[in-house]
Amino acid sequence: MVNNAVYQNYLEHARHEYLKSVGIDFAALAAQKINLVVVRVELDFKASLTSGDRFVVEVRPEKLSPVRIGFRQAIYRLPDRKLAIQAQVIGTALNQRGRPQVLPELEARMR
Repeated sequence: MVNNAVYQNYLEHARHEYLKSVGIDFAALAAQKINLVVVRVELDFKASLTSGDRFVVEVRPEKLSPVRIGFRQAIYRLPDRKLAIQAQVIGTALNQRGRPQVLPELEARMR
């Protein structure tokens, strides 16, 4: 059985791939001293994956407020597409003072 903490790594990787695919440049944000951080994670475990299982992670972004972004995510085992995890992840962008910051480029892609 896959350890429950490992699922968060799968979810994080999928979110990063999604953000890169819509043009969010993590290196450019870091150079501006802006960090994208997770502030809340909610996981519902539906079925277990086991070592060697193939799976897919779906990512659906949602704009929650000017400074909060949400991701509805699901992990499905392949090839039967059995639902393993449902998740809601909420994040924000923090400036160099650790305060939430509006990112127009991110906000535009969350619509």
